[in-house]
Amino acid sequence: MAHAQPTDLVERGRRVLLLEAEAITRVARRLGPAFAAAVQLLAAVKGRLIVSGLGKSGLIARKIAATFTSTGTPASFLHPVDSVHGDLGIVGREDAALLLSKSGASDELFALLAQLKRLGVPIIAVTGDPESALAHQADVVLDASVTEEACPETLAPTASTTTALALGDALAVALLEVKGFRREQFAALHPGGALGRKLLLRVADVMLTRDLPTLHADRPMRECVVLLAEKRGTVAVVDAAGALIGVVTAGDLTRLMERTDRFLDLPVGEVMTRTPKSTRPDELAGAAIRVMEQHGIMALPVLDGGAKVVGIVHLHDLMRAGAG
Repeated sequence: MAHAQPTDLVERGRRVLLLEAEAITRVARRLGPAFAAAVQLLAAVKGRLIVSGLGKSGLIARKIAATFTSTGTPASFLHPVDSVHGDLGIVGREDAALLLSKSGASDELFALLAQLKRLGVPIIAVTGDPESALAHQADVVLDASVTEEACPETLAPTASTTTALALGDALAVALLEVKGFRREQFAALHPGGALGRKLLLRVADVMLTRDLPTLHADRPMRECVVLLAEKRGTVAVVDAAGALIGVVTAGDLTRLMERTDRFLDLPVGEVMTRTPKSTRPDELAGAAIRVMEQHGIMALPVLDGGAKVVGIVHLHDLMRAGAG
């Protein structure tokens, strides 16, 4: 193995990254009406997207299929060889196909292409040769050509597979925006992941609902002090119907004690904050955290459809549940 200085190795790595970045930039610059046509074709599909490619293109096709599926467009990878040995059965007449090939001249891919044409499935080709046989048979052609591969002597596809992957991502993201695919839908498809948990978690999943720290406005502060100590520093002040009219926090108590030492007999209503922040059970946990962080508070009363206090949610509980 030839000896190389660390600086030389870093420079070689940087060259590969810059070369591949430039390849993607060139693809972006020549993106045009064909890309819009591809997105519109995919948006009209009633079935699923069949993604296929051979060799390294097949590996990229698998990832692209996974990206489409996770962003609301059902997609399946179909190996071009397996397709002519029974697996073609997954293809329906309402499907569309996305075929990847650097050369656009793979014999194995043409066997699948012929069957797709027979079924009348619309075809999008991502190829490094817009004049290839594959391109001429496709309904839409996306030019993924590169001027050079990052691998010396072009021993392995590098820049070409990177541009194909980037084009697949561009299609998937543009399509999800056309479809109006929302964060909540993404979370529903990824319930086991950290992002899914964060997006799906609601205030109702974390809030406390039993033995709530509530007082009426005419009660003395001595009762409030006890609740503040026992119930983590926040007391909701409610009217006779249980509706929120104010909040007293440990911070309010500290400021009151700095002003006077005769506060225990003061009515809670004279101390409370009269315009308290609150949340709802169906509110996203992340939104509740944002309110608390913006206003420097540690807990929020949780209100029902009206103003009745039905719970209280604490910042630490939300963070512990993975919402932050």
